[in-house]
Amino acid sequence: MALGELPVVWSLPTEDSRAGWRALWWSVGPSGELAVVLVQERHLRRSPYIKGWVGWSVTAPCDGILVVVSDGVEHRTSMTGIVPGTSHMALLSWSRLLLVSGRTRRDRNGSWERNAVVYSPGGYPVSHFCIGDDIDCIVTDRDGGIWTAYGDEGIYGDHPETSAGLARWDTDGIHTWSPRGRLPVWPLGGSAAATEEAVAWLAWYSHGGAFLSRVDPATGDITSYRNPLKDTDGIAVRGTRMLLTSRYHNRPGVELSRAELADDTWVITGQEKLRLPGPVVMRCVQGRDGILWLRAGDTWVRIEA
Repeated sequence: MALGELPVVWSLPTEDSRAGWRALWWSVGPSGELAVVLVQERHLRRSPYIKGWVGWSVTAPCDGILVVVSDGVEHRTSMTGIVPGTSHMALLSWSRLLLVSGRTRRDRNGSWERNAVVYSPGGYPVSHFCIGDDIDCIVTDRDGGIWTAYGDEGIYGDHPETSAGLARWDTDGIHTWSPRGRLPVWPLGGSAAATEEAVAWLAWYSHGGAFLSRVDPATGDITSYRNPLKDTDGIAVRGTRMLLTSRYHNRPGVELSRAELADDTWVITGQEKLRLPGPVVMRCVQGRDGILWLRAGDTWVRIEA
């Protein structure tokens, strides 16, 4: 599929780039609004080993700008108190924002350091808590639940809520759901997350292969399927249809796969290469209600299942 066929949702304006603003963390809310945090380059350090926007990191507490794009309308809010180590972002209910560090550790008293910060609609921190160690991916649901999938250091570490591989938290940092041994095999790491109305979908992998888990937060019921695509970095689900992506790392394209659910098995029905307006790297895709949102450089596009 050519670039011109994909609708562009938003691009970082040239004037922002020239003024030293860098687009860092981003997310899509349950209502389909795109949110991006901008930080001045003078507050950042760039890794020589990590490609793309994920290679930028905050060096000291700083301010920023939250850009929210909904129905083509852009709204900006100043932010304060952005801390070093931030690596994930998600939108919460009541126009709040969540910034998260993927890693945490015990402090000198043996307690886990708080790695999640909730921001008010006005852009300032209002609460801090811990949501586990070595977070690979994160997505929020319509009720404000925070879904997380963890990497191997979290799963095989000693944080009590990350060893199961998948978890749900509320906005007070209370652990509200765990698979409790109901996964087909023990996870090794997470690869993607999405929501479909009230339901959460988490893609993960293990020594036994790749899997997709559907969780209903109302009941806690979980259903797991074999993932038909081994290397998945994005999913979007609508009924019995699914979109899956596998990126060409630091290149302007992804392989898009379409799948159908038949007899409790996801089957690939088509594949195509998408040409994008910029390179794709880690955390370049998010799924909401059957729509895949893709970040390519500093431009965001979307495609529907």
